[in-house]
Formats: sequence, structure tokens, C-alpha cells
Amino acid sequence: METETRTSPRPVIIVGTDFSATAAAAVDWAAELARQQGARIELVHAVTMPLSPTPSSAPGFVSPGDQLSAEIQQGARDRLGEAAEALRQRGIAVDTHLGLGTPAQVILERAEATAAELVTVGTRGLSGLSHLLLGSTAQRVIQGSTCPVLSVHPGDLDRHRPIRTILVPTDFSDEAERAVHTALQLLAPLEQEARLTLVHAFNLPIEYTAYGPIPTSIHFLRDTGLEAERRLQEKAEVLEREGLTVDWVAKEGDPAAVIAAVAEERGADLIALGTHGRSGLMHLLLGSTAERVVQHAPCPVMTVRRPK
Repeated sequence: METETRTSPRPVIIVGTDFSATAAAAVDWAAELARQQGARIELVHAVTMPLSPTPSSAPGFVSPGDQLSAEIQQGARDRLGEAAEALRQRGIAVDTHLGLGTPAQVILERAEATAAELVTVGTRGLSGLSHLLLGSTAQRVIQGSTCPVLSVHPGDLDRHRPIRTILVPTDFSDEAERAVHTALQLLAPLEQEARLTLVHAFNLPIEYTAYGPIPTSIHFLRDTGLEAERRLQEKAEVLEREGLTVDWVAKEGDPAAVIAAVAEERGADLIALGTHGRSGLMHLLLGSTAERVVQHAPCPVMTVRRPK
């Protein structure tokens, strides 16, 4: 609909905003990444209008809906300008886009149009006429985006900082490997103090635990844990040869709970999470797990989707 562009081509980070506190948190975290990656931000706001009444044929008639639409769009335009200027004062290159439509639709369209490297959204936001970043919107963006999506929680407000420690859950699948690759790209500009933490969670399938204690389950968990440790150590050694500081954790428990706990313990700045993975005895990163991690993690979560 409307795009204000003042900057030369750089990697693009799309940030959806409804001007709420959670959206402000998303903007702050995106600004840290933009500074770290040499990227520019495009602030995106969506206006969703109600259906207009049937227009009159009387000369000079102006539909109340048209007037309301113009006022709302001007108000949104002003707010976008203020937010953009605040970022420029911090030395961040920024453009703006005002779109007409549903929030997820507008955000995804701009991400595709700009070939964005990242989309940043808040997990909650304002409701009402021009609502944005409700849980359902963030979920639709995560599901529909072809590039990584950074989800920022209300509790992340005023906690933004340079991204130096990234936690990557892994089930050793291709999807998890893509999350590792994305994390490495984020950490690459840092000359020091960059750390990658790999975590693998394992547990018994519900089909077994439903029958009560089974003697062989002790051996299963022990063997599974040892195999996970071996594979994590191998992966860490490969990454360390590239000059990166890497540690790892293999832990029994519910994947989402383990991921959140380890992120808290290790002081992770960000979690990079594949949204699909293996099912079965060593399952991790299924859709439901990814959703729970996004909801409950102690830091922002970057979801990396499998290409379509």
C-alpha cells in the first residue's frame, strides 16, 4: 500500500508493529540484530477496516467509512514515522510500510517482496480495529514465512542485548541442522564471546509410560542418553574446529520444558528452533513442541522452517 524507502539495499529485517509494548520489545530486539548484522529494518503496520456502508448517489456524498479509513491510515502513518525516527536516532537504517489487510497477510507479503532475511513479531499485541500480533497472528506468520521468524514475548521488553549466546535444540535432523546454520550466521559477525549451546531432550514414548514402570525403560533411557551425548560431542567438535565456542546438554524430559530450563540456566540470548523434526523414540521439535517453546521460553525464539 505505502512504503517509505530512504536507504540503500541491505539485508532486510521485517518487524510487525501495532505500537503496543510487546511490539516495542520486538522492535528493540530487531534493532540489536540489525546492528549486529548490518541490516536495515522495515517497520510494517497493517490496517484492517470494517466493511463500508452502501455509498449514496447524492452529489458530494462522502462515505463515513472512507473518512474513517483516511483518519486511521493517517494516524498509523504518523505512528510509523515516529517509530522510524526513534530508530534512526539510534543509528539504525529503517524504512516503513503501511498495508491494508490482515496483519499476517501484510507481514508475509512484505517479507516476500523484500526478500527479507528475518521477520520479527511479538507474541501478543493490541486487539480492536487495527489489531496485530495476537497469538494467532504470530502463529500464522511462523507457519507461513519462508524465512526465519523471531518471536518476542511481553517479558522480553527492556531486556534486549547483543546476541552472543544462542541455544539450538537438536534431534540431529535436517531441520535442526538448518537451525544450527542460522545460528552460526547470526554469531559470525562477533569476533569473541560468541557461544552456541546444543541441547537434546529424550524421553520414553507415551505408549510405554502409560503401562507403568517397565524394567527395560531404565536401559533404554541410559542407552539413549549415551548415544545423544556421543552425537552432541561429535557435532560440537566439528563446530569448534571452525573457531566457535560450543557446549552441549543431553537431558531426559519433556522437550519444551528441557529447552526452556537449559536456556534459563545457560543465560541464552536467543533460541534457534527447527519447526519440524523426527517422531518416535527420540522425537523433538514437532509443531506442538515448537509452539510451547515459543510461548514459554525465557528469551526470544527464532523458528526456522523447512523449505516448501
